[in-house]
Amino acid sequence: MSKRRSASFILVDVLLILMILLPLFCGMVIKILTTPPTDEISIAGAQIYFIVPMPLQDMPITESQVNSWLVILSLLGVCLYLTHGLSPTYETRRQHFAEMIVEATDNMVNSNMGAYFKAFSPFICAIMALSAFSSLLTLIGLYPPTSDLNVVGGWALLVFFLITYYKFKCGPIHYLKSFAEPPALTPLNVISEIATPISMAFRHYGNVLSGSVISVLLAAALGGLSVTLFGNLPGILGKLPQVFPILRVGIPAILSLYFDIFSGCLQAFIFAMLTMLYVAGAFPAEDYARKMEKIKNKNKKTN
Repeated sequence: MSKRRSASFILVDVLLILMILLPLFCGMVIKILTTPPTDEISIAGAQIYFIVPMPLQDMPITESQVNSWLVILSLLGVCLYLTHGLSPTYETRRQHFAEMIVEATDNMVNSNMGAYFKAFSPFICAIMALSAFSSLLTLIGLYPPTSDLNVVGGWALLVFFLITYYKFKCGPIHYLKSFAEPPALTPLNVISEIATPISMAFRHYGNVLSGSVISVLLAAALGGLSVTLFGNLPGILGKLPQVFPILRVGIPAILSLYFDIFSGCLQAFIFAMLTMLYVAGAFPAEDYARKMEKIKNKNKKTN
């Protein structure tokens, strides 16, 4: 591949950039068309777009589900864009950036989970990206799926299934015995097993939702304070704070740097770290190695 990019290469790049931006733009359009106009600031959950009749229970299609799929499509576009034009001879800046992400994720997985779980790197990277980008949707006025307990609870259940799968690596008897180590703490071990996905879901959901609630309450308070301080000014100056709350300019944006950007990315990192620690900690590596050694020796005797 020559250093000069062809027209077809540039065209594909443009299409991939559109693939990244178009889902977000569609989400903003849907938000504008489905949200009724109001002068008040309200705190509510995800909006229900429509309900699909089901045999046992009707399934609502909500803002959280739609925005989650929009984020997934945008992330797919990001992955395709970063990997477009990969070459062992001519490395671009995007290739360096993609390699940096892969190397950082591999190092994090190896240091926290060990070499046995090296194949977990794509999964961990996907969790962090999906969580972080979902929380960052608030920057463009969309409802973040991480503020919905159903979405984060689904992620936590997926991690719980992985934990249980690796605990079963040495068989169901070994899994049941792990609850009785020591026997006196069996009830607490069972409760701890059940509490794992609950704590992961509520920790992530609570931190993201609390930031959104605090931001909305602060914006409402600043609007009221603007009217209180400047509403008694003569003429048009007194009416201006009702139309354009002066104190809302700048201060919410500064707090957004923490609640929307730093806190959202931090919770994504924490969720990924807990996933790695729980899954790696659930795997009985020594017992599994002994089991594999016994099977190997048994096969040798049989042959």
